[in-house]
Amino acid sequence: MITKAKPGEERILAELAGKMWGSHTLEDLTQEFRQLLAEPEAALFLDWQGTTPVGFAQCQLRRDYVEGTASSPVGYLEGIFVEEAYRGQGRAAKLLAMCEQWAREQGCSEFASDCELGNTSSLAFHLALGFQEANRIICFTKPLK
Repeated sequence: MITKAKPGEERILAELAGKMWGSHTLEDLTQEFRQLLAEPEAALFLDWQGTTPVGFAQCQLRRDYVEGTASSPVGYLEGIFVEEAYRGQGRAAKLLAMCEQWAREQGCSEFASDCELGNTSSLAFHLALGFQEANRIICFTKPLK
């Protein structure tokens, strides 16, 4: 069952997100999700197997330019994760559908996302669920002396 996350569930979200975004601490993620749960331009969804959380999705409105889009705001999939044991059951597709519905309710006519260039499983997920690749980019930095 998928539910919209509510205040008090930020730690659950953080524990799931930490499995995907391992470079972040549990405390930092918990604080970030606490703030996002109070943000009207963000939505978080939890997928439950009985009383066990097995997946989540985070979406937000983006009002700045989003690669490949022509409108604003754009619904944006910021992150999606399903525990490995529960993958291949359509759970991520259902989480994505909840995000897309939320974006429609916010007046969006477009929905977007991104993934790292080398993340072939994320690329396959996006393409399988109707996303079209808009661009590929490698960003550079250079310190100034």
